[in-house]
Amino acid sequence: MSEVVRLTLVSHAMTDATAAGRFPTDEPLNALGHRQADAAVELGVIDTAYCGPEKRTRQTAELLGVAATVEPRLADLDFGSWRGGVLGGVPPADLALWLTDPGRAPHGGESVIDVVDRVRRWLDSLAPVRGRLVAVTHPAVIRAAILVALDAPPKSFWRIDIAPLSRTVMHFRGQAWTLRSSSGG
Repeated sequence: MSEVVRLTLVSHAMTDATAAGRFPTDEPLNALGHRQADAAVELGVIDTAYCGPEKRTRQTAELLGVAATVEPRLADLDFGSWRGGVLGGVPPADLALWLTDPGRAPHGGESVIDVVDRVRRWLDSLAPVRGRLVAVTHPAVIRAAILVALDAPPKSFWRIDIAPLSRTVMHFRGQAWTLRSSSGG
């Protein structure tokens, strides 16, 4: 029997962009995000920890007491020209295209398929690693990881809700990732 890799994906805590429904920039956590992370339960034994390169993921990891290595493949979905803007400011036709066609990126950033492929490559790189891993990252990255584990189509991306500071646990046994559990933040 092969040894199991246990990966806990933690969504970063609240930011002003998350609270306001804005496309994020490289913003820090807000006061609520700091309180959420301070009140979070312990993650337990961790053999290796990673986080996305953005301030909000690095701060969340730090507040959780996790010494994480920055992993560029855990970066948030690139929102291109929409970065910093509000959802309501996006032309309705562009928004509809983006939400229904996972191969399109009318904002000039990444498509859903791009982020799923990036996350798949990262998950593949973890296959030889053993032990308990933690990755503090973004809802988009966690959605992509779930799609990879379930072998679900990219069009399912927006049907997965990931709350701030939620945890998603996945296992790798032999040849495939499995979704173990998901809990709210």
